[in-house]
Amino acid sequence: MLSRVAESLYWINRYVERAENISRFVEVSEAMALDCPPGSAEPWLPLIDASGDRELFDKLCPAGSPTDVVQFLVHEAENPNSIVNCIAVARENARQIREVITTEMWEHMNDLYWTLQENEAFWRKPPQEQLHEIRRGCQLFYGITDATLSRDLSWQFSRLGRLIERADKTTRILDVKYFLLLPSPEEVGGVLDELQWISLLRSAGAYQMFRQSSQRAIEPKAVAAFLLLDPVFPRSVRYCLERIHDTLRIVQGRSVPGAPDALECLSGLTLARWSYTRIDDLIATGLHEAIDAFQSDLNAIHDLIEARYFEVAIPASSDSSDSSDA
Repeated sequence: MLSRVAESLYWINRYVERAENISRFVEVSEAMALDCPPGSAEPWLPLIDASGDRELFDKLCPAGSPTDVVQFLVHEAENPNSIVNCIAVARENARQIREVITTEMWEHMNDLYWTLQENEAFWRKPPQEQLHEIRRGCQLFYGITDATLSRDLSWQFSRLGRLIERADKTTRILDVKYFLLLPSPEEVGGVLDELQWISLLRSAGAYQMFRQSSQRAIEPKAVAAFLLLDPVFPRSVRYCLERIHDTLRIVQGRSVPGAPDALECLSGLTLARWSYTRIDDLIATGLHEAIDAFQSDLNAIHDLIEARYFEVAIPASSDSSDSSDA
């Protein structure tokens, strides 16, 4: 597979996953705002921290109002990670490799792009309806990809991008709540605190599955354990890491035992670290620090993938070698 094709497939899915996550984050915050005091920024500013774009947001939107947050995350032209820009970049990558992806994938991505670009009727809808349609559009793209794309390297790189982005956003939204939004001792277990944890589960699309898998009350340790260590929930860190490791082994095509390279070592060690740990140990040693370390490992895995599969080495030209010999 050409490196440019692999890279485009990887980033198409990362950007669609990013747009889907942001749409769900904002959609949940819109609902949570109804239960917060009027004018409260409680459900809003943490979304900027979770996106990792606080510096740019403070520069563009010094007032930091709820309206500013929604505008920044959904429409802002100067925010490369806004929903509109994510879909635009995904669509451009898809356009460049139309001969590789299926017609159904391209048509849906193109329709979603133009809906967000020129459909005035769409943007006149209530915000909740807009976000719901964007989220469904992204999820439909996953379904079309899985239903129409052969399970060859194209699909593997598509899945790889989706899983890495998903693991990243799950840890970011959990870290914001657990570290940046820790309530004062008297508020722990209160109504607002429980609403925040419920909104966190909904932001990760995890509320119903958490309720079905756990008979315990919604409290920080149980929520963190589910989002980080659950082996079967598709947005948990452990689940994503298992699939990332499996996908990399398929892409690398290792058929006989041998010394693993740096990428296989890092993905295997990261998977082992998050498969054979307990939530009590993570909390005791610092959940924020553990998530920070995971973010560093995930970024390193991305860098190794990029160096190995996406960067094409440019051979030295014959002219330069001839001149040096002279």
